[in-house]
Amino acid sequence: KILIANRGEIALRVIRTCKEMGIKTVAVYSTADAESLHVRFADEAVCIGPPASSESYLKIANIIAAAEITNADAIHPGYGFLSENAKFSKICEEHDIKFIGASAEMIDRMGDKASAKATMKAAGVPCVPGSDGVIPDFETCKKLAVETGYPVMLKASAGGGGKGMRAVWKEEDLQPAWESARQESKAAFGNDDMYMEKLIEEPRHIEIQIVGDSTGKACHLSERDCSVQRRHQKLTEETPSPFMTDELREAMGNAAVKAAEYINYEGAGTVEFLVDKHRNFYFMEMNTRIQVEHPITEEVVDHDLIREQIKVAAGIKISGKNYYPQLHSIECRINAEDPYNDFRPSPGRITVLHAPGGHGVRLDTHVYAGYMIPPNYDSMIAKLIVTAQTREEAIAKMKRALDEFVIEGIKTTIPFHRQLMEEPDYVEGNYTTAFMNDFEMREPEEE
Repeated sequence: KILIANRGEIALRVIRTCKEMGIKTVAVYSTADAESLHVRFADEAVCIGPPASSESYLKIANIIAAAEITNADAIHPGYGFLSENAKFSKICEEHDIKFIGASAEMIDRMGDKASAKATMKAAGVPCVPGSDGVIPDFETCKKLAVETGYPVMLKASAGGGGKGMRAVWKEEDLQPAWESARQESKAAFGNDDMYMEKLIEEPRHIEIQIVGDSTGKACHLSERDCSVQRRHQKLTEETPSPFMTDELREAMGNAAVKAAEYINYEGAGTVEFLVDKHRNFYFMEMNTRIQVEHPITEEVVDHDLIREQIKVAAGIKISGKNYYPQLHSIECRINAEDPYNDFRPSPGRITVLHAPGGHGVRLDTHVYAGYMIPPNYDSMIAKLIVTAQTREEAIAKMKRALDEFVIEGIKTTIPFHRQLMEEPDYVEGNYTTAFMNDFEMREPEEE
């Protein structure tokens, strides 16, 4: 019996695979999510608190209590919330509940950016040149910038969400950037420690999906291109990447497997790389959980990644064979946001919902007509995934599916994705992580 310590579409996604495997499921939910589909389709459901995440989905004691009263054997954390929380992983272990994810030690090792980089360097995985940890003072910073070579990027050691980051192109700009980045980091995280990396020009964000088993063996299931982002949040993903060559795919896949095997990684994970315009790739971070965008990998290699996670957690060995895309798949994240108003969140009741269908169209969602979207959580309400023989066919299919996708009562990002599918640079596969900097929504046509 598996308890799913999450909500929304990922909770429902895990429940579906468990049902197919003959495994009983327990849903947990906050009072704001009582009407969500994951609650309806689980075998049992336990309310774990009020709407605030800190009082429900992040409340470890409540989740462990729910697992104990329902006699759950394992907990699947999904993504976000407690999925990369070492303390939660450890507490599950102490309560003899299998955590379907990385061990506490593994999460600690890969969660801290500086220690993850040191580990990957030791494993022989290419890392972005820069400081070996925290820079003690400005004089060291100045010397290091010259050694690394401009442009450089100053980053807050405790950072996240783009806070405490500064790109510096020439020496005279270094000191003001150093001071303002430290101030911002101190205000945001209570910590002004900085480190430095070479600024990767025209980067693409490309990640490799890996699975490792309890024997220390790992394999990869190829790449996903996640470069279309807004404020460090991914908007759409595709596989294979239009930027990839066979040689680069082979090299990045091998590096990701090497990284996983070096740390004896168990479970599904993702090794994330920045790739520059010359196709040099550098380790960025490792996510020790299932990713939001995992369905596109499933579609092109015909593998259920949640099933793989459960099998590995049960001690079943993987084949060790690597998998390569046979088709082309694109995912659009549908958020309850207004793309015409700076992507402002748009919670509320869905009055009409018509889901797209047809060959090669998959919709992962927990919402329905009449569903009330609470304002308390991430605004993603659905993932629209299309799969076709070629990238051109996949784009045409996505356009058609988006045209069929009707959600009324709230604002959604469907119009944004529909416009994206016709942007010349996107259609040509010519995009980097800076793609959204110059993107402007065209005004909606009058009905």
